[in-house]
Amino acid sequence: MPRALRCQACDASGLREFYRVERVPVHSNLLLADREAALAQPMGELRLALCTACGFVQNVAYDPRLQDYSESYEDAQAFSPRFLAFQDELIQGLIARHRLRGSRVLEIGCGRGDFLARLCELADAKGLGYDPAFRASEVSERAVGRVEFVRRPFSAAEDPPDFDLLCCRHTLEHVAAVREFVETVRGNLDDHKQAAVYFEVPDLERILEEEAFWDLYYEHCSYFTSGALARLFERCGFEVLRLEKGFEAQYLMLEARAAARGGAEAAGKGAEELRGLADLVARFQARVGERLAAWRRQLAAWQREGRRVVLWGAGSKASGFLTTLGVGDEVAAIVDINPRKQGMFQSGTGHPILAPAALPALRPDVVVVMNPAYRDEIRRDLSAMGLAPRIECL
Repeated sequence: MPRALRCQACDASGLREFYRVERVPVHSNLLLADREAALAQPMGELRLALCTACGFVQNVAYDPRLQDYSESYEDAQAFSPRFLAFQDELIQGLIARHRLRGSRVLEIGCGRGDFLARLCELADAKGLGYDPAFRASEVSERAVGRVEFVRRPFSAAEDPPDFDLLCCRHTLEHVAAVREFVETVRGNLDDHKQAAVYFEVPDLERILEEEAFWDLYYEHCSYFTSGALARLFERCGFEVLRLEKGFEAQYLMLEARAAARGGAEAAGKGAEELRGLADLVARFQARVGERLAAWRRQLAAWQREGRRVVLWGAGSKASGFLTTLGVGDEVAAIVDINPRKQGMFQSGTGHPILAPAALPALRPDVVVVMNPAYRDEIRRDLSAMGLAPRIECL
């Protein structure tokens, strides 16, 4: 059987395909200043398959050669007060649980370094961040003198200086060969056995329960439930210390330490949970078509009524929503508070990305909020501009 049809987490065969979208942009978060360039972005295929042996879900049509995480990649969330509050609460918990005062922290997939810089600021720590999309021109002032950055992916060849915590937030879901990646991290702990690790990924269980097709896209080639994530780390030689959900149950947050390598899983471990996941996948497969149809009907109705519709939140969710539904001029524009995205165009669909300040002139009738975590924040911003559109949350 071809390698692509074996589980990248446990190497089992017999994967069960349950969701397919034939054409999706291979990148959702590129900064594209030209509409034609946005429309001309390469497309890939989404074919999600469940491993019934371990619960991992992967895109079996994924081709990593199509991905290019360069300086034009932009997915920072550090412009939202709601997100910053979540981030600070998370950081304070990590500092307390792992005694990080005056420590050294390593982050894989650090992006612009916002999280790492803030952690090092609050813990009076030193940091080292790896990311091929890092841009030195946008380093925050709080990182100066505290954090060093390496503009390349983290690999088995790295020999980082001693560290007390290794973080990897919203990166593992972008990695196809997840077991190889986690084993690479585990290998780097051989010389840092007292270090803790912190991983954060989207929660697949919520996506399936809510039939949230907008959270399924090409950049995310790997998907985890809490059970699948724990099993992967235990298989790769970690002891899971803490695993919980956060940010309105959207994220899985795992803390672990090095343990014996290749720990054997107990016979039948998680069998009931895996059966429940199989049922949840089957329910998603049966119902997601109607969810798609309902949104197409709603957008068509608003267009017939002459209502101006905008999305709030440019990026992956908007990309998944627009491209899966095949949306064109039913949506006038996308709004985003990230100034780096303003004036750009959405990859794959060409929708303009506007600053919130543009809305009084646009006068939207409907604002579709891409992430309900920001509902209250967005409502306050609209009210401050004297606007009272209908607000719909995904």
